[in-house]
Amino acid sequence: MLGLRIPTLSRRWGGRVAALVAVSAMAGCAGASDAAAPSGSAAGGADGAATTLSLVGYSTPQVANEAIEALWAETPEGAGVAWVESYGASGDQSRAVAAGLEADYVHLSLEPDVTRLVDEGLVDPGWNQDEHGGIVSSSVVVIAVRPGNPLGIESWQDLTEPGVEIVTPNPTSSGGARWNVLAVWAAALADGADDAGAEEFTKEVLSHVVSLPASARDATSAFLAGTGDVLLSYENEAILARASGEELDYVVPDVTMRIDNPGAVLEGADPKARDWYEFLFTPEAQAEFARTGYRPVVDGVTLPEVPGANDPSDPFPAPSTLYTIDDFGGWAEAAPTYFDEEDGIVTALLQDVGVAG
Repeated sequence: MLGLRIPTLSRRWGGRVAALVAVSAMAGCAGASDAAAPSGSAAGGADGAATTLSLVGYSTPQVANEAIEALWAETPEGAGVAWVESYGASGDQSRAVAAGLEADYVHLSLEPDVTRLVDEGLVDPGWNQDEHGGIVSSSVVVIAVRPGNPLGIESWQDLTEPGVEIVTPNPTSSGGARWNVLAVWAAALADGADDAGAEEFTKEVLSHVVSLPASARDATSAFLAGTGDVLLSYENEAILARASGEELDYVVPDVTMRIDNPGAVLEGADPKARDWYEFLFTPEAQAEFARTGYRPVVDGVTLPEVPGANDPSDPFPAPSTLYTIDDFGGWAEAAPTYFDEEDGIVTALLQDVGVAG
């Protein structure tokens, strides 16, 4: 029995995203949205009424979540569940939930967007104390380029060449943007720079930014519409675009940043939201994440062919140097240091180069 889906507003990318859903064996669950009206959760009763779960997510995992919802619907816990979904820039989504947008489960880009909900009393403070650390999906930062890579871009240093124009999301609203900027900073550190040198290199790269869309998905759309020469992106987002028939290539740099995306169940959520969260760590669910370009976060996952990957049969090459947020002191230290709206280093750099959002 497949779960029910409550249609809301139109999806991004229209039929292009549906093309990737079709390649997922269980991705028959159609029609999600970028924005959804608030909806309560009602547990199924004796009359067989469906449970409704509200999922609020950042802009890129929609296709993966839909495929996993279809798998879960085949289980006793997931049978008959209906979904109301909202996707957008991670920071904006977190603020919307804090302001009253109904959610049983959130899938956000980075930890501080869940911490905001903890501070509001909407998520248990121990949300990330399980064996997975609350991380449900993972990726790495990549450099997307025009087909055939006409500028020959292979490294972060190449982004500083004269005339190179970069698209990356806005760190004010997008978690993806923050991962991207830290990847640039990490590349300088790996090349032997101290913090001052890393700041200078990051400033140089940011001076090439010509567009700061609100979310990772908006940034992809802007790039595909012809803006810029380079898109800083999640690996999974580049893979999704290619699998959906879009024309771009991508480079996994030798030095890059691991992206860890948290999921959390809201206080007072329907109990089935907890069942859903636990299901996300099964090999079957993680294989669906992999099919849409995410790197599994648990062991024992048999990787499927990944359409859109540079090598679909070996989709996730290991960078020679992979930084994590722990290398920056964790988000508790990194968020205020680099991204504080008043005093953050990156905030100031964006203002200095004239591209502050």
